[in-house]
Amino acid sequence: MWTTLMKLDLASVGLALSLGFIFVVLFEMFRIHSYRGKTPPGPRPLPFVGTIPQFVKNPMEFIRSLPRYGDMATVYLGRKPAIILNTVELAKEAMVQNASSFSGRPALPLLMWLTEGYGILMATYGHSWRQQRRFALHTLRNFGLGKKSVEKLVTEESSYLVPEMLKLEGMPFDPHHAIQNAVSNIICSIVFGDRFDYDDKRFAYLLEILKENIIQAGCFLFQVFNLLPIMKHFPGPHQKLYQNTEELKAFIRDAIKTHRETLDPDSPRDFIDAYLLEMEKQKSNEDSTFHEDNMVMSVSDLFLAGTDTSATTVRWGLIYLIENPDVQERCHEEIIQVLGYDRLPSMDDRDKLPYTYATVHEFQRCANTVPSGVIHETTQPAQLRGYDIPKGTMIFANLTAILTDKEHWKYPDTFNPENFLDDNGHFFKPESFLPFSLGPRVCPGESLAKMELFLFITSLLQRIRFSWPPGAKCPDMNGIVSLTRSPEPFDVICHSRGSKE
Repeated sequence: MWTTLMKLDLASVGLALSLGFIFVVLFEMFRIHSYRGKTPPGPRPLPFVGTIPQFVKNPMEFIRSLPRYGDMATVYLGRKPAIILNTVELAKEAMVQNASSFSGRPALPLLMWLTEGYGILMATYGHSWRQQRRFALHTLRNFGLGKKSVEKLVTEESSYLVPEMLKLEGMPFDPHHAIQNAVSNIICSIVFGDRFDYDDKRFAYLLEILKENIIQAGCFLFQVFNLLPIMKHFPGPHQKLYQNTEELKAFIRDAIKTHRETLDPDSPRDFIDAYLLEMEKQKSNEDSTFHEDNMVMSVSDLFLAGTDTSATTVRWGLIYLIENPDVQERCHEEIIQVLGYDRLPSMDDRDKLPYTYATVHEFQRCANTVPSGVIHETTQPAQLRGYDIPKGTMIFANLTAILTDKEHWKYPDTFNPENFLDDNGHFFKPESFLPFSLGPRVCPGESLAKMELFLFITSLLQRIRFSWPPGAKCPDMNGIVSLTRSPEPFDVICHSRGSKE
């Protein structure tokens, strides 16, 4: 009899669980249906996971498909709807004309676990973010951002990068490390007060974990983490992400300790010195957000932003140059005609090198390193094109759609520098060119990135011809989509160009 009762109890429990599960799924489907009646159209979400599986299956195809739903589309990151802005006009309406409503950042569990809400890039919209961003912009300008002093740093670094790329002349090699190190050295000179040699093993390791974190933080597992933040208490790949972040923070804390010991208040050397002085200055201010944790994350943000996207754009640029040898040759000929082989380029040369300058911009358009833009969040209830958007709604500017909009580009779907040249061969920039986003959250390093891309790429094209190794194929042009969109690993062959060529 006891056995019979046990069987009945187990059957009852199983039935109750099954009915409960069905009820929860039906309730979730009803909830989604009610949401979909109030939001812009979009792909059909699945219960609990939303449209994440469709995105993970083919990220770029998913992002490219969104304009079919109209100027605005709705996707679901788990259970939460997010609004996608598919046109430059709509992106400007939201992020510029209604900036105060659309400039937030969501407190995503993964980011909060890694950053504790500190820093600049992903900090929520509020007092701390305003203080940190204003200070960072002011300090970076004081240390030469957008000025000749930083241009000199980039020019000097290009004189190291070219011979580094030619070390294995005629032999296949992966250019990733050399390019990433060169680009990173510029922001490191401003933030840490020093550059790092290409064979510095500790710095090479930091760049490697930076690359690993950017790739890992955008994969499916970490989308799941945002749905189930309790995962942080269990083992898994996310623990490696956390460990990498802590190692980067430890590197920054060591640099801060050294700076503190050698600080001269009358002669700040770099961003860290300036931050230490600001901490001391704000010590008695109750509203101050200047403390070491914020400094560590702000430095980390500048290091990340000043390294990844520009280096990634240069790597995409090499692929487009090799795949379009006529463009590579035309750029080289224009550069040699203006500069010869020995004079290094300067920003003053842009007007004399319109085709090269257009090519650099076309690299940025086609590289599309942040395909759906950096995530925003509404800070208060808002209206957009007749839709009521609640506070806390995630917002994305679909840069993939904007950078390939047929209304704004002569050759939207192919690589062609003519997209940035008028009928007279002069450089011009269409309004849909938004690789650095827009509004209050526009990339703080935009002027530095523009300088780096022009000077590095022009220097490389001046002295090097790039080609694929024999039998090598072009990497998949969809690339690897995570926090940013980067090329799959690839090898190139470099051939030196000189006056005897």
